[in-house]
Amino acid sequence: MILSPVIQDLVDECEALREFLAGLAPDDWHRQTLFFDWTVADEVMHLHLIDWFGMASLETPEHFPELVAEVRAGQARGYELSNRMRDQYGHLPSPELLAIWTDTWRAMIGIFAASDLERRIPWFGPEMSVASFAAARQMEVWAHGQDIYDVMRVRRTNHDRIRNICDLGVRTQGWSFRNRGLDKPSPPEVRLTAPSGREWVWSEGAAESIVGPAEDFALVVTQRRHVDDTGLRVMGADARRWMEIAQCFAGAAETGPAPGVRAIDYTG
Repeated sequence: MILSPVIQDLVDECEALREFLAGLAPDDWHRQTLFFDWTVADEVMHLHLIDWFGMASLETPEHFPELVAEVRAGQARGYELSNRMRDQYGHLPSPELLAIWTDTWRAMIGIFAASDLERRIPWFGPEMSVASFAAARQMEVWAHGQDIYDVMRVRRTNHDRIRNICDLGVRTQGWSFRNRGLDKPSPPEVRLTAPSGREWVWSEGAAESIVGPAEDFALVVTQRRHVDDTGLRVMGADARRWMEIAQCFAGAAETGPAPGVRAIDYTG
């Protein structure tokens, strides 16, 4: 099957994490990560639950608003997605949890492959194109995967498919401010070095700038590192403020890790 680049990048991201998870010992799945103290199992449950929501949107879009209403009503009562995922999947041993996540994302890829990338699908916020949804899923797999690599003290090898996450980070610059009730400043130049050594540039020539490794930028916009714990060089007050509140995922405004909290020593 020949897939479009954005769909292939999602496949590769999922497959890389699946292979890493398959090599973990059963006890490793109970380790607590630095993401809300979720365990490794919690991280995979979350990925599976959101993929399951994605399948519902893709297969029965006409009924998806009912699912959204049900989820929102539960949240209003204090029944969060973390409660839902543990109730539905928390009893599963790690091999079964890995299997159902894998089966679901592979089924989702099959639907993506047969779809027009510009097809609009409903979601919890504004509807999205299939291409945008695939990029968002890659971002989540990469970010939650980072939590797992961190708790296992393993430095993963990144690839140029990380560009999709960096691009999402750049495109959500305005959202990061508006989500906090702040005025959106002009975007800075973002000049990143890809894992392959290529240079990626957005808003070239802007007055302020962010320069450094693409991996570090992705870690900041997914709130897996504080900017001070990266190799990014940030020039300009507005660019600095963005890097302190950057959030490339939907939902209420979240606060990323403080300096030093997720500065991982991979040799420990």
